[in-house]
Amino acid sequence: MCMSRRESYEQKTEELLLPLIEQNQFELIDVEYVKEGGSWYLRAYIDKPGGITIDDCELISRALSDLLDEHDFIEDAYILEVSSPGLGRPLKKDRDFERSIGEEVEIRTFRAIEHRKEFRGVLKEFDKNSVTIETDNKEAMLFQRTDIALIRLAFDF
Repeated sequence: MCMSRRESYEQKTEELLLPLIEQNQFELIDVEYVKEGGSWYLRAYIDKPGGITIDDCELISRALSDLLDEHDFIEDAYILEVSSPGLGRPLKKDRDFERSIGEEVEIRTFRAIEHRKEFRGVLKEFDKNSVTIETDNKEAMLFQRTDIALIRLAFDF
C-alpha cells in the first residue's frame, strides 16, 4: 500500500523523534503534517507524567529541528511546532484509548444517532471497530469507529 507524502513525512519525523523522546522519558502522543491558512505545519505532541513544560518543548524542538535539517526529507517550507497535547486532544491511536479507559470522553458522530450527534460518558472499552462508553444514567452505548467524527477527553471548567 502506498503512503501519502504527508504520512511519509509524519512517519519519518516520528522515527527521528522517538530516540529523543525515550532519552528524556517523555511520551510521543502524535505527529501531524497539516496545511493551515496556506502554511504547512509539522507538529509533534509530547507528554510526560505531571505534564510537559515550555522548556521540555524547546529542548525537543531544537534537537528535532537539527535532525530535520540534517535529513532534509520535507520538500515544502513548513513551521515546526512541538507542544503538549492539550486538554481536548482527540483520541486517535490505541494507546490513546488505553490511557483513557475510565476517563470521561466526548464523542461527536458524523450522523445523528437517537436524534443527536454529541455524546458524553466514561470510556469503558474499545477495539479496532467500536468504542463503548457508559453514560451518566449508567447506560452502555456502543459506537462504531466509522461513525465517530471526533472522540476526545472531556473537560469541565
